[in-house]
Amino acid sequence: MSAKNNIVFKGLHIVAWVIFVGLCIEAGGLLVNAVVSIYKPEWVQNLYQKLDLSEMYNRSKWTFFLMYTMILAVSFMKAELFYRVAMLMHKIDLSKPFNVWVSEQILKISYSTLFIGLFSYSAKQTAKNLQHRGYTIAQLHQFWEASQAFILMAAVIYIIALIFKKGVELQNENDLTV
Repeated sequence: MSAKNNIVFKGLHIVAWVIFVGLCIEAGGLLVNAVVSIYKPEWVQNLYQKLDLSEMYNRSKWTFFLMYTMILAVSFMKAELFYRVAMLMHKIDLSKPFNVWVSEQILKISYSTLFIGLFSYSAKQTAKNLQHRGYTIAQLHQFWEASQAFILMAAVIYIIALIFKKGVELQNENDLTV
């Protein structure tokens, strides 16, 4: 692999870790918001993203917990996804990338991405149903607006996983014939 490609790969590896850390901070901030909004709702306007669902909490605690659980689940799943990506980039051997472990990790990343997309889409639909019941959900849209993009991305990653699986088979076959 050329020096230029190696530098680009290391740069992408750093970007993956930065995104992972950012997503962890976001998930942690949202978790703190959830706890504080229950015990000290007057502090919410000073917290991360100023996510104030106190109206929802006052109207229906069950709805509040459902929506916050969905928000937290999506946030933690995104962080977990980028942890997988960062670990894949850390452990992959670019001189011989087609191995079983890499193939399995890419497949797991595609499944995680699909699950995030489907879960986000169901959360989006749940929020729309709540809107029809008079709840204000405008501030929730940001948490699952990319649900369809995650589903499409999962399909692309799955295709890449299949290519890697075939590459592993070809490489193993080639190793046996030599």
